[in-house]
Amino acid sequence: MDKKLSILLVEDEEAVCNEFTENIDELDDVSLIGVTNNSSDALKYIKDFLPDAVILDLELHQGRGNGFLVLQGLRQMSLDINPYILITTNNTSAFTYESARRLGADFIMSKHQADYSAKSALDFLIMLKPVIHSRIQAASPEHATTEPPEVKHKRLFTRVRTELNNVGISPKAVGYTYLLDAVMLVIQQPVQNLSTIISKKYGKTESSVERAMQNAIQKAWRTADIDDLLKFYTARISSDKGVPTLTEFIYYYANKIKADY
Repeated sequence: MDKKLSILLVEDEEAVCNEFTENIDELDDVSLIGVTNNSSDALKYIKDFLPDAVILDLELHQGRGNGFLVLQGLRQMSLDINPYILITTNNTSAFTYESARRLGADFIMSKHQADYSAKSALDFLIMLKPVIHSRIQAASPEHATTEPPEVKHKRLFTRVRTELNNVGISPKAVGYTYLLDAVMLVIQQPVQNLSTIISKKYGKTESSVERAMQNAIQKAWRTADIDDLLKFYTARISSDKGVPTLTEFIYYYANKIKADY
C-alpha cells in the first residue's frame, strides 16, 4: 500500500477548513495531520510531524501571524526535508507572489480562480503525490531508517497527545496518561493485555485503569464540540451509546498514526 500524503492545513476561515476536512475524510490516500490559523503553531506542527505538504493561506486575519512568517520560519529551521508548500491566497499582487516563491513556496493558487476549491487544491496535491514522495526520498533516502529512536518516539508521542487534545480529552483527566500509553504501545506492536501492562507501570488495578480510560472518552463525547468529534474521529462507532469502546478508540488512533508514518 502506498504511503499516504500527509498534509498540514494553515487556514483561518472556518468554512474553508471544514471544506478541506470533509474532502480529506473521503480520500484514502491523504491524511490531515493538523489544522491551524496560527503561524507559530504551524511551524511547531511542521517540526514535530514533518508533513509531506502544507496548504498555506498567506492571510491569517482571523488567526495569528501570516503565511510569510511560516515560510521564513521554515527556512530558519533548515530541515533535512522540506514539505511541499502550496500557497492559497486572496492576494493578487505579482510582487507578493514573487516574494512567496523566493521564500520557498512551490506553487501558488489564487482563491479568485473560477475553478478554485478545497477539492481542486487537494486534487492538485494528489496528482503530485508521486513526485513529492520521490523528492523526499531523494533528499534523504535513509531518513526513515536512521531517525534516532528517541526522536521518533517524541514525534509519535506529540502526535498522540495532539489527537487526544483534538477530541477534548483533558490532560487533567486520570485516564489521559493511560490512553496516551495505550496508543503508543499499540503503535509499536499490537498487544492483548494493554490494561495489565499499564496497571503494572502505575501500580494500579486493571479495572481502575480501564475505567479511567473509558471515563475520559465518555466525558469527551459528552462535553466536546460535536463538530470537533466528527472532524477528528471519523471511524464508525459500533456502540449503541454513540461513544467508541476503549478498544475501538485506542486502535483507531494507533492505526491512523501508523498509516501516516
